[in-house]
Amino acid sequence: MEITFSLDPIPPFRLDLTVWVLRRRPDNAWDRWDGKTYRRVLSTPDGPLELAVIQTGPPDTPAIQVSATGDRMPAEAVITAALNRLLGLRVDLTAFYELAAADPKLGPLAQRFRGVKPPRFLNLFEALVNGIACQQITLTQGIRLQNRLAEKYGMARVESVEVESAESAHAFHRPEDLAAAEPAALQAMGFSRQKVLALLTMACDITEGRLDLEALETMGDEAALAHLMELRGVGRWTAEYIQLRGLGATARFSRR
Repeated sequence: MEITFSLDPIPPFRLDLTVWVLRRRPDNAWDRWDGKTYRRVLSTPDGPLELAVIQTGPPDTPAIQVSATGDRMPAEAVITAALNRLLGLRVDLTAFYELAAADPKLGPLAQRFRGVKPPRFLNLFEALVNGIACQQITLTQGIRLQNRLAEKYGMARVESVEVESAESAHAFHRPEDLAAAEPAALQAMGFSRQKVLALLTMACDITEGRLDLEALETMGDEAALAHLMELRGVGRWTAEYIQLRGLGATARFSRR
């Protein structure tokens, strides 16, 4: 089953720059980009859902075309909400551009990258996994570790119908995907013992109802920071990273 629809981001918007920030490294295997199309597999109760997004309008009058393919289709509003979060489509940066224009150093940079939006991870679990995985190692190493997790535990969707050239893409792993994982399996991928304990504890606590990360969305910044720092393996750096990339702290003032 496939549906196609269009969305109109708040201008200016450039898909290429925004996906570049979202992916962070070309190694990222769950947020994919071929120079024109952004692709991502979402995990749904009915199986994997493949999204493909292209920009069809210029930065100042932007439009994007979305194609979704899966065995069963969620409501269009569900897909739209995911893309709004991932790509910052409804973030209005007018105030930022006005501020940047008055700064001799920031102004030229803002113009050079005009149209980039502040992306967010799809959910707070994904944000925490990213934060923990990338602690005390390079970003490239952290993303490669997560690629291994997604390949082993994330839902997979076959992209080609031709068996001889079929390739599968994987969704980012969910808490329930990791909850039953063996610690030794994660250590074999390259995760330290401390990171394995943090990831599996979090996954089990979410799955068994002891931890509600989404409650952080309604907290103030200081309360959310304090709550995050109570989690195993989360210090101040990781907590502030979650606020930025998970809770969208820099975008709250401008979201319509």
